[in-house]
Amino acid sequence: MMKTFAELNFAGRLIAVEGLDGSGKSTQIYLLKRWLEAEGIKVYFSEWNSSELVKSATSKGKKRELLTPTTFSLIHATDFADRYERHLLPLLRAGYVVLCDRYIFTAFARDVVRGCLPEWVRGIYNFAALPDIVFFFKADLEVSLNRILEGRPKLKFFEAGMDLRLSADPYESFRIFQGRILEQYLAMADEFKFKVIDANQHVEKQQSFVRKVVGERINLARFRRRRPLPLPPPMPLETKPKEVEEDLAA
Repeated sequence: MMKTFAELNFAGRLIAVEGLDGSGKSTQIYLLKRWLEAEGIKVYFSEWNSSELVKSATSKGKKRELLTPTTFSLIHATDFADRYERHLLPLLRAGYVVLCDRYIFTAFARDVVRGCLPEWVRGIYNFAALPDIVFFFKADLEVSLNRILEGRPKLKFFEAGMDLRLSADPYESFRIFQGRILEQYLAMADEFKFKVIDANQHVEKQQSFVRKVVGERINLARFRRRRPLPLPPPMPLETKPKEVEEDLAA
């Protein structure tokens, strides 16, 4: 049975956010990070598909549409394993609160929808411990789609699931693809104890709930720096996570 980092007696704690593209999860974890920093908490942020080890290979494969579902799955697993071993585990051992924009559940949902066997997908991630808190931001498909399109002119090829040939219309393909992913997430919600949040609500209301849960589930005083660091200047909009831009535009 998979255990959380707390159950494995790690000094730190890991919080993950999951949700469909356009659900607003990146905005929420960005706001959570800023709040924790303001509270003087030792915090580290990591996001899906960001390892320098495989980032360029993934980008090239996407552009040329060379990635099969299995290749997609293995590349993302390699990305995750690299970040897990080199970044997440050392900082969790050092007593940090680690924030992850997507965790293994993204693979459990997306890879299965793309045709990989559930048992196989879970097997290649069996080295990973479970987060101590998982927030799932459940947004209506139309809300997610509108948020994305407010931030940029069109959907991305893989984001819309166009590689699966679900529909020649990218918007209809998005609805089918993301709808199937949503079904996978909801099927996992009880198993992995997701904190499900209505992502159609105002950003402030969602963030208030996120902070309340974090404060109740984690003794934040244990993770405060002895000497709080000065807050960095606000991040320029152009350098914020892409989904943050899209939410602000919406």
